[in-house]
Amino acid sequence: MPVADIEEHKLRQRIRELARRHIRWGRRLVYMRLRIEGWSVNHKRVQRIWREEGLQRPLPRKQKRSRPADGSRALLRAEYPHHVWAIDFQFDQTMDGRRLKLLNIVDAYSRMCLAIRVGRRCKVMDVIDTIEELLKQYPAPTHLRMDNGPEFIAHALQEWCTSSGSGAEYIPLGSPWENPFVESFDSRLRDEFL
Repeated sequence: MPVADIEEHKLRQRIRELARRHIRWGRRLVYMRLRIEGWSVNHKRVQRIWREEGLQRPLPRKQKRSRPADGSRALLRAEYPHHVWAIDFQFDQTMDGRRLKLLNIVDAYSRMCLAIRVGRRCKVMDVIDTIEELLKQYPAPTHLRMDNGPEFIAHALQEWCTSSGSGAEYIPLGSPWENPFVESFDSRLRDEFL
């Protein structure tokens, strides 16, 4: 078997591995990873192999969201960095079946993940402690956007928001699309790491 065929086979195998391991990655990200790993390959070759192997990133589902026609509920949009921090919980479990609770905090303007707190439990004081740790590195946000979970509607967090000058912006029940950046981050975190 010629050396070129062996290299082609190894490259195809590595592309399939990356596509299987990183479900959300398309051919461009796979190409960038191959270059980082030291493969001497151009993007056209990766594109050809990607097409021949029948690899394709799952298409995002388009869902029409119902919004009031009169615009009575306008979503607060971040206008500058650290204007709005989006906060959400995510759940998973370890191999032994014990629950993990992840607190994710994302800046809604830059879409940068500011913190991920992982633990078996996370109470309101843990949420406040995580935010206070972030305030040592970043300026205080004007608003905190979160759902109506028990940790978020607790009086201690509301009092902390009042004393720190940050407003608490709660999304309506059953409306995760009102907190889109942290929900998008949650789905990527689940696909890539959990």
